[in-house]
Order: sequence, then C-alpha cells, then structure tokens
Amino acid sequence: MRRERRQPGALIAVSIIAGTVGWNGYVLLLPVAFAFPVLWALARTRRTAAIISAGYFLAASRALPQGVATFYSSDLWPGLLLWLCASVGFVIVHTVLWTKRTGLRPCYYLLAAALMAIPPFGITGWAHPITAAGVLFPGWGWWGLAAATAGLMGLVTRMWPAVTIILTGFWIWSAALWTEPKLPEGWRGVDLELGASLGRDVSLDRYRDMIATVTARASDGVRAIVLPESAFGFWTPSVERLWLQALKGSDITVIGGAAIVDEGGYDNVLVAVSSDGARTLYRERMPVPGSMWQPWRALFSQSGGARAHFFKNPVATAAGHRIAPLICYEQLIVWPVLHSMLEDPDLIVAVGNGWWTQGTSIVAIQRASAKAWARLFAKPIVFSFNT
Repeated sequence: MRRERRQPGALIAVSIIAGTVGWNGYVLLLPVAFAFPVLWALARTRRTAAIISAGYFLAASRALPQGVATFYSSDLWPGLLLWLCASVGFVIVHTVLWTKRTGLRPCYYLLAAALMAIPPFGITGWAHPITAAGVLFPGWGWWGLAAATAGLMGLVTRMWPAVTIILTGFWIWSAALWTEPKLPEGWRGVDLELGASLGRDVSLDRYRDMIATVTARASDGVRAIVLPESAFGFWTPSVERLWLQALKGSDITVIGGAAIVDEGGYDNVLVAVSSDGARTLYRERMPVPGSMWQPWRALFSQSGGARAHFFKNPVATAAGHRIAPLICYEQLIVWPVLHSMLEDPDLIVAVGNGWWTQGTSIVAIQRASAKAWARLFAKPIVFSFNT
C-alpha cells in the first residue's frame, strides 16, 4: 500500500526535475525532457498523468511569472495566472490521451506530441521534448526528427529501459563531439543591452547611436548585419529615409526588427535595409500570446494587438541567401522552425527583445532551442538579442 502511494509522488517529483533541468538554457541538457513520456506512461491513473504533465510544464516554464511581472511592471499575480493558463492546453492534451492500454500508448502519445507541435495547442507548445532531436541526432535533418519521434514513442512502451539506453548512447556520443552551430560567412549578429528603451525610444539620437553601432561592426567581408527585434522601432517613412541615407554607398544589408502599425493593429516584422532600398522581409508568424497577440479583441470589435501570420512567409531572401527567420517566441515552439525547414533555407536568423526576461533563463532557453534546431538540420545561425 505504501509503495502504491509513493509511486505517484515519485513520478511527479521526477517530472518537475525533468522540466527544470531540461529547460534551463543549456542545449546539451535538452534530452532530459525525454524523461517526460516515460513518466507519463508509468502513471497508473489519469489523474496522476495530469499532475505529471502539469509538473513538467510548469517547471519548464517557471520563469514566466517573473518575466510577465517585469513586462507589465506589476506584482507576480498576473504572471502566475498566465503561467497556469498557458499550461492548460498541455495538461488537457496529455490527460485526455493517456490510456491504460499499453498497446495504444505509442499512437496516443504520438498524437499528443503532434497536437502540441501545431496550432491551436501548439501556440503554447513550448517545452516540447522533440526539440532535443538536434542534440541526439545532430545533422540528421528530417531523419533525425523521425528517429527522435520513434524514440519518444518507444519510451511509452514496456521496452522503455532499452530505448532509454539507446538514446542515452546517442546523447553521450553527441555531447562528446558537440560543436556549436556555425556563424554564416559574411553575416554578423549584434547583441544590445538597451533594456526596455529599445523600440520605445524613437529619438534621433537613438537612431544615430544605432547607425554608429552598425558602422562599427561593419568590416571587410561582412555583407549582412542583424539587429534585434524592435531595433528599428516603429517603421515609418522618416525612419526609412534615415537608414537609407546612412547606408548610401555601402554594400551592407542591415536586418532588424520593427513594428508596422495601421488602424487594425500591427505586424511584428523584420526589415532589410541597404543602399538599394528597404523592404519588409518577414512578418512574425506567432507573436507572444497575451502581451502581443490578442485575438479576443476581434470578438468585441476592437482593434489593436499583433497579427499572427501562422503559415505564411516561412523563408525570406536577404544578402543573397534564403533565411529562416525566427522572432523571439517562435524559437520556443515547434511549427515555425519546421515550417521553415521544409523550404530548405541557407541559414537561420534568430532575433529577440528579451529585456523583460532579466533574472530568468528565458533568453538562454530560446538560444538553446534555436541551436538545437540549427544542429539538427546542419544550418548556420545568426543570433541578435537585446537584454
């Protein structure tokens, strides 16, 4: 009797540890997330499976309350509420699809993993174990994704100890030979430490400082410089003319984040500027739910909020390369990167404005996730973040 009472508690405790360790910002620890399907399958009741799912997800996203409190300059309560709401989809999917029938578990878990990878559940589908595919099978591409998926399915069967040993062998081998994703030749990412003022300070002095930063980073062989999300602020004709004048006679392309506002709301975008002109390079597919993407406004005939371009513009062309852009939140979820990889881009461009994550591991987790995907598909990657 005591053993039966201890078993659920032990599974829940380990699920919390798996979420905490796997999602701490160190790319080589991402495979710890593969413990979750084992724990989910070992649950003896649906209720235990639900608590295991909640424990894993809440531990993995533990930085959210503090980040939200910083973003809104409030206490922790709004962040705690959003934290709990975000976990609902993950918990519901894994609770409903849990089954005592061991023969059906692999198929049910595959369905749960698929649902958490694509909208609508995939909208809050961070902490997805499949992200670790790039650590276990670097360079394998779609075959690596298939191998990782097969491994996840195997972990919910009675053969999970053997599957665990095999996956651990791949993990050790990968860690021993691990190399960071390469920086593409001729590209340079710029990290800034401007805090909350980036994108909000639209003074001429700020733009001149940004132009000076770009000029200082330019050197022989550099063809493209990437700035963080919101670096250009609100994209207006005046801002465009300023940058065009600054790059006149230069052969450098500057890519940076901006907001394009109209009466219905705004698009969070990447803009490419060179001496030849300026153009909108990319419109974000999945802005941050709640703080940016607010679909409920339409129900009350209200405007505002960022638009989500779910399955549009997976790749863009800049400086002679086809790039897979990932803005901030898109680095934490699955479908944007897979959507882009279907087009076989030349490189990944990952940008963010993480000033509100100070004191948390959110930016480190974003970088680790993007690195894992870059290694899986053997793509160079450029990072540019503001903190």
